[in-house]
Amino acid sequence: MTPNINILRRITPRWVVFLIDIVICFASIVLAYYLRFNFHLSETERAFMPSGILAVTVIRAISFFIGKTYSGMVRFTGTHDIIRILIVIVCGSAALGVIDIITLGLIGKYIVPLSILIIDTFISTSTLIFSRLLIKILYLDYNSQQKISNNVLIYGMGNLAQTTKRAIERDRHSLYKVVGFIEHHKKVAGNKIDGIRIFHIKDLESVIDENNVSLLIISERSLSIARKNFVLDICLSRNVEVRTIPEVSTWVNGELSVNQIRKFKIEDLLERPEIHIDPDDMNRNIGDKVIMVTGAAGSIGSEIVRQLTRFSPKTIILFDCAESPLYDIELEIREEYKFTNIEIVIGDIRDRNLVNQVFDKYKPEIIYHAAAYKHVPMMENHPSEAIITNVMGTKILADTAVRHNAQKFVMISTDKAVNPTNVMGASKRIAEIYTQSLNNEANVSTQFITTRFGNVLGSNGSVIPRFRKQIENGGPITVTHPEITRYFMTIPEACQLVLIAGNMGTGGEIFIFDMGEPVKIAKLAEKMIMLSGLKVGSDIEIKYTGLRPGEKLYEELLASKENTIPTENNQIMVARVRVYNHSEVASPIEHLIEIAPERNDMEIVSEMKKIVPEFISNNSVFEELDKKIESPAQ
Repeated sequence: MTPNINILRRITPRWVVFLIDIVICFASIVLAYYLRFNFHLSETERAFMPSGILAVTVIRAISFFIGKTYSGMVRFTGTHDIIRILIVIVCGSAALGVIDIITLGLIGKYIVPLSILIIDTFISTSTLIFSRLLIKILYLDYNSQQKISNNVLIYGMGNLAQTTKRAIERDRHSLYKVVGFIEHHKKVAGNKIDGIRIFHIKDLESVIDENNVSLLIISERSLSIARKNFVLDICLSRNVEVRTIPEVSTWVNGELSVNQIRKFKIEDLLERPEIHIDPDDMNRNIGDKVIMVTGAAGSIGSEIVRQLTRFSPKTIILFDCAESPLYDIELEIREEYKFTNIEIVIGDIRDRNLVNQVFDKYKPEIIYHAAAYKHVPMMENHPSEAIITNVMGTKILADTAVRHNAQKFVMISTDKAVNPTNVMGASKRIAEIYTQSLNNEANVSTQFITTRFGNVLGSNGSVIPRFRKQIENGGPITVTHPEITRYFMTIPEACQLVLIAGNMGTGGEIFIFDMGEPVKIAKLAEKMIMLSGLKVGSDIEIKYTGLRPGEKLYEELLASKENTIPTENNQIMVARVRVYNHSEVASPIEHLIEIAPERNDMEIVSEMKKIVPEFISNNSVFEELDKKIESPAQ
């Protein structure tokens, strides 16, 4: 392809383009004269015509030289080139108009009649632009025939789809050719955009087969998960690669390039429409406040910190015991987010004296409590640690917030706290019960709010990064059970909903989020393998290892005896749960914390089951405790 470009450069130097443009303008003014007088020029007009043609040709030549309209590569004519031609022609016509006024005063006659000048302006502009675009089209068509093209379908037909098409056509190194647009609106099927036909999504299989399609690009940002799945399943079954375009904000100089069109990731299949936060409402409640985030170096805590910077808090206190990750998030917030009103606290929420010192020194008004142990199998083997961190740590923070009259305490909980089958979920449920009970105390002004959600994509230890690493290592992918399902949410989405829920909460609520449809983990693994260009079984094996201790097949967001109350945000609901009196739960929870350091696992879990009767162990050594509870009733 390079030799063709070099040849074209040699045979079309700038002076040739300049001369062609002058010839076009000469022909345009001659045609303008004949059109003006209906091809019947009088002797008088014939006498003045040469001087008029000469004046127009000279002025056009001067304006082209000044405006450098000949300097661009004609075969790559773009919007800027067209605008430049338009400006140069109009300025030249304006100059001729001024000359006309001068000659009218000197000799009593226009050198070029104004009507002819207007006709010439229109003809010369149109001809110059049309000639360049024609050369560009012919050049692109010639090159597309010289190279082997991979046929491409674009999902969508709006501005982003057309921008994607133009990006492919604009890239002279691109080996792709757009053969159609795919849409789910039946009414537009059969129509064309720039000569490219629009097909209906139901015909996707036949369109792929008939056009020998090798790539489908999803340009539509708000495509539903169901449609993404439908498209992906068809494409993967036919070995068609799927790609998508990045966020508009990441485009270089506001333009999409072919190199930015990225591979479709499994995360794209689970993303949902963007959540809209009312910035004015958030600023009223968060702006100029001192806010503390525990677990600030973790995946959830760090994203909460990032999002808080948008609402101008007075200070954000980043509290965590992980030194290096805490240092990383501090640098990120200061350098990338340009937010400097942060304070770093390295320490443990289980350290009562340290927590009290932090409250004494900084006086946080709003606390986002994201610090916790969250891995189910680990906590099943270490119940004492789950109690000391998830229960005692939360209790220390909550009690200190009450003593210092903090305004709000937002606790980040989990769907595993609903009908828990493991120690981790039960420890989070106990923390929920304790913080909720404080709302009923007459002398407590702090509003305690709980948020529950499922698995978040890309969080530490989540399934997708683990599967990706296993694929990179050649497999196998390990899945605990063929039928296991989970709810998924992106980290930014989860944190946005936490901020909104914390903002709307008045105390005592357990907010649950719309997690969408549960995802079968085995299907997730299969699609990740196929998206990597590999085949399930022959290239990468899926190995089932059995449920881990405390793990259950299906996660729940609500207990069976609970129901929900809608809120003003259709993605957030309030769980109607049992209300606990503080005096009722304070003593057994305190006793649980007292026995935790002794590390008698059976005794610890037995006490947990007394506080949370719905805690029924699953696939765990603690199942025998449930049998003991049942036997008296038998």
